[in-house]
Amino acid sequence: MKLLVHITSGPEQPNKITLGCLVALTAHNESHHVQVALAADGVHLLAPGHADIEGQGTGRLGDHIAALKEAGVEFFVSGKSAKARGYDDSLLDGVTGGFGMPDKLIAMVAEANKVLCY
Repeated sequence: MKLLVHITSGPEQPNKITLGCLVALTAHNESHHVQVALAADGVHLLAPGHADIEGQGTGRLGDHIAALKEAGVEFFVSGKSAKARGYDDSLLDGVTGGFGMPDKLIAMVAEANKVLCY
């Protein structure tokens, strides 16, 4: 199965963001093809300053992000959202994937078998 996990929630919703990352990692570990799209406040998830965020029963954000990066899971990050929040190319350090525009997100949605939004 090809799964797209789209996260637009930010650090103010720790349970939601850690759950989204945990689901993406679990799907990858179960041999599904996984892509993660981060837009709006979701772009904050890749910033090292948010790594210690922990959800209730859903784990630590930094652990999930590190495992997703290590696994080579592709991240699509909204360039407009990142720029509006003061991020530059360093946000993508260690990430497979890159910045993109809404047309990239639409293409990813069209190719996915399932899309989960957090």
